[in-house]
Amino acid sequence: MSAGINTYKIDLREIFFTLFEQFGFSQVAGQAPFDAWGPDEAKAVLQETYRFAKEVLGPLNSTADREGCRLENGSVITPKGFKQAWKQLYEQGFKTVGVSPEHGGQGAPMMLYVLIEEILSGANTAFNMYPGLSFGAAELIAECGTPEQKKLFVERMLNGTWGGTMCLTEPHAGSDVGSAKSTARKNADGTYTIRGTKIFISGGDHDLAENVVHLVLARIEGAVPGTKGLSLFIVPKIRVNADGSLAGGNDVSVGSIEHKMGIRASATCVLNFGENDGCVGELVGGIENVGMSQMFKMMNGARIAVGIQGLGLASAAYFNALEYAKDRKQGSHVSKWKDPTAPRVPIIEHPDVRRMLLEMKAHVEGIRALIVKLAMHTDKAHQLAGKDDDQAAYHRGQVELLTPLVKSYGSDQSFRLCAQAIQVYGGAGYCQDYPVEQYTRDSKIFSIYEGTNHIQAMDLVGRKMGQAGGAHFQQFMGDVGAFIEAHREHKVYGEAVKQLAAAQEGVMASAMAVLGWSQEPSKMALIPLSANRFLNMMSELAVGWLLLDAAVVAERVGEKATGDEKAFYEGKKFSALWYARNVLPNVEQAARMMATEDNSSVQITNEAFGAI
Repeated sequence: MSAGINTYKIDLREIFFTLFEQFGFSQVAGQAPFDAWGPDEAKAVLQETYRFAKEVLGPLNSTADREGCRLENGSVITPKGFKQAWKQLYEQGFKTVGVSPEHGGQGAPMMLYVLIEEILSGANTAFNMYPGLSFGAAELIAECGTPEQKKLFVERMLNGTWGGTMCLTEPHAGSDVGSAKSTARKNADGTYTIRGTKIFISGGDHDLAENVVHLVLARIEGAVPGTKGLSLFIVPKIRVNADGSLAGGNDVSVGSIEHKMGIRASATCVLNFGENDGCVGELVGGIENVGMSQMFKMMNGARIAVGIQGLGLASAAYFNALEYAKDRKQGSHVSKWKDPTAPRVPIIEHPDVRRMLLEMKAHVEGIRALIVKLAMHTDKAHQLAGKDDDQAAYHRGQVELLTPLVKSYGSDQSFRLCAQAIQVYGGAGYCQDYPVEQYTRDSKIFSIYEGTNHIQAMDLVGRKMGQAGGAHFQQFMGDVGAFIEAHREHKVYGEAVKQLAAAQEGVMASAMAVLGWSQEPSKMALIPLSANRFLNMMSELAVGWLLLDAAVVAERVGEKATGDEKAFYEGKKFSALWYARNVLPNVEQAARMMATEDNSSVQITNEAFGAI
């Protein structure tokens, strides 16, 4: 396959089903503050996004991966074509669809925006990280900054004039952000002199925008140790005058670019601040020692974005594998496997290939439903704020609860499904001639950055499940339970719904076990030992529920469908049934495993692991 050829594929019909038929986009669109949006506008934007993905971003994916980024004279040079793509991205408005009109955007519901992001990320993950980080940093300033900071930075970062990053970790710290050594010394004019080194900074420098605005966690001299003593600072690469003009360098330098397994066209930088004691930053919002709580406003959005990235690549891998399986002829049909003269058939006719494809299809559709479900809760919370505070609180609570599921399950499954796509291709998939090799490399990072998936699991069991006295978790389980009661005797899906009920019981029993362990000091270690397993159980319960919900909707709206539409709706049926029969039983088994309270990995001595 020659360089510069688009390999990105998606089924817009599937996107439309999830947005319009399953989750009722019209229940949110057309009402304040989304008055200007309806199904026609949403479809047009999605179609244009897909066109842009195929014509601009897709052809750059493999070439940029091979070229990578390079450091010249202290500045990062991005791959050929990225500058032009950045310009077109913002000129055509794809990155401002979800931005508030207050900041020059189009104010679309998040339900639509997450699907736009899926397409952009699926077509070129490395490229889309640059504007994605700028968006997140700008949103944080918009929420937490002073009026002057909002005026100076937000719109310029949202419209692509300036880029943005978040700078958390340091060489010695890893995920232990509270041990940061970067310092901030207050100056007479109210600014701060910043000094320190940050690592793994995605988009830490680039040539796509005229400036890069860093959000940097640092400790003001005299502040308490740990995360409670961290403050957040706006530190531009180039200093900015009050009128927005650029004033010259700010003593921010690129120490190096990481050479990575994947996302090679995304510059992951080591950044040095204040090597010459000339780096100046300003305190976000003018408030000291609240840096972590401020950063988490961006972090939660970033974690959802990682789940979307995972979905984008898993979906792209699935559709490429599907196309290959329909085209590649190898072996005879299983019914004629003993006949050496039988005609060769496309590999999609082989049962195990069909199994792998259906597994990929079910997971991709289920993860997309989970992400759009979270986005719907976000939109409804926004609409109901100040009108129905109880319902707004319910929706906000579901966003909190589902965020670690979206991030972890979306990223874990992405890597696994991309690797499975290679298996569908066979040896060809392991070669760079086909895109699934790159998808697999690119997707591995998703389970690591923006908080490793174990951090997500501990966030779920240690914080999210107990929020509001456990009400958010109980409401989620109530929503699943209501679906079960409504469809337990369904003529097609009754047995699958009963399997969903058994999985729900397993999750509830395991949640009670975690609560019990938290009250017994001798069993506290069981919580981190089981947290990942529990998060996966809850994710599988959520995805199983939403796939069955989609299947019930498809049966209802597709009763009179014919041709391709009939086949499409039938596909929803088999996605749901496969997942219920092959994945949901794992939840029951996982619950039994948690109940054994195995702590052998804690009991084993360091020496018993082996001598090296």
